[in-house]
Amino acid sequence: MNIRLPLLALVVLLLTPVSQVAARKNILFIFADDHAYQAVSAYGSVLNETPNIDRIARSGVRFDRCYVTNSICGPSRACILTGKYSHKNGFYTNGDKFDGAQQTFPKLLQNAGYQTAIIGKWHLVTDPTGFDVWKVLPGQGRYYKPVFLTPAGRVVQEGYTTDVITDEALAWLRNERDADKPFMLMVQHKAPHREWQPGPEHVADFSDKTFPEPPTLFDDYSTRCPAAAFATMRIGRDMRPEEDLKVFDETSEYGRKQLALMPPEARAKWLAAYGPENAAYLADTPAGDDRTRWNYQRYIKDYLRCVQSVDDGVGRLLDYLDEAGLADDTLVVYSSDQGFYLGEHGWFDKRWMYEQSLRTPLLVRGPGVRTGAVENAIVSNLDFAETFLDVAGVEAPEGMQGRSLLPILAGETPADWRDTFYYHYYEGPPAWHDVAEHCGVTDGHYKLIHFYTLDAWELYDLQADPHEVNNVYGQAEYAEHQTRLLAEMTRLRKELGVTSDKRTN
Repeated sequence: MNIRLPLLALVVLLLTPVSQVAARKNILFIFADDHAYQAVSAYGSVLNETPNIDRIARSGVRFDRCYVTNSICGPSRACILTGKYSHKNGFYTNGDKFDGAQQTFPKLLQNAGYQTAIIGKWHLVTDPTGFDVWKVLPGQGRYYKPVFLTPAGRVVQEGYTTDVITDEALAWLRNERDADKPFMLMVQHKAPHREWQPGPEHVADFSDKTFPEPPTLFDDYSTRCPAAAFATMRIGRDMRPEEDLKVFDETSEYGRKQLALMPPEARAKWLAAYGPENAAYLADTPAGDDRTRWNYQRYIKDYLRCVQSVDDGVGRLLDYLDEAGLADDTLVVYSSDQGFYLGEHGWFDKRWMYEQSLRTPLLVRGPGVRTGAVENAIVSNLDFAETFLDVAGVEAPEGMQGRSLLPILAGETPADWRDTFYYHYYEGPPAWHDVAEHCGVTDGHYKLIHFYTLDAWELYDLQADPHEVNNVYGQAEYAEHQTRLLAEMTRLRKELGVTSDKRTN
């Protein structure tokens, strides 16, 4: 075991005046699961309003091209902790286990005198390391009466999980943290992950609203390689009526289990909100396009209802920072583990390199951050670790593959900032949703994707074709861009150390 780095950090800490340690900026990282940028009003959502998340955008920076390295839950979280791509941190798919012995930004902050805590979803299988306090959901967790894993064992708490996570975070901030130390708190929600179970405060939201259908809800994938048609994530065909759409009555085994977790008030609201509509569906189940339309309306309402509880929690945390006089000394970051499909291409879920999956919301406010700015530089979840270290004045170790966002947050984008981005998805069939493995590169205008197990390529002109329905790979008029991006993919793979399309451990 190499103990030189922790010992060096301890020496530095002991030689640093207490006042200087306390003066370093706090970090509040609020992280949702599967929160699409299309469902954030600061991004121009036509679906819902997120007034509290928008508060971060108004007083900070909204990033419009924050790309993830691997659009799936566990690998994204591993990337954020390590500042490394999947092939470097060893966490390729949701079936992996995170190696907690490796270097992470929470460990480096902890060694530098920060108090570190994580509350909420973890989804990396092994116990968290590098945290003074951790209280995390097992696996995906559940929406009501959550079980938490802690160093002392399992605990069960009453209530709606999104609210409980916020309650626990606020309790730690108010009553348990050491006020003489800077803190780094990760508040990680389960919501709005499948299965979409709204909280009691929002279960009836949008009941009388009919949402506009995405232009590509009935995409036929006609110009794409076979990967899109093979995927099992279609709203009309692949959603499970009971679990995903809540089409059950009190005699259903699934329904009984879910309702039993709810306190009486929440259970009564659920039955009142879903009962008549479910009865009509069960009496005359729609088919074909009508089924897709019905499923979409139910899905999008439940998804957005879950988002509204997350937004409530964000507001409570921001209010606390104001009340405690901590707002001016705290970097606040809101993001999600990746984007998500809200009916685009007829899909739910993520995984693809197409825009709704590749792009994740990123909103940042705090000391030294511009106010009300919109940023188009290509950034990534790969950059989060080095940003947090930079805030703390801690040098990023060799091997991290991102860059600090602090210069961009201040309005000073480095001249050598990236203008292309490499993506790699490893969890192919027969894993969930049967999305073929692929890698690719984008410059924000053009996107090249290689489905290497199918020996198939796609190329999109995102300005001429923002919905990504017209694959122009092999067309003469795009030959120059195709050649350029092929060369850029080769360059980036070499730079990043990608030696194989498949996992190497």
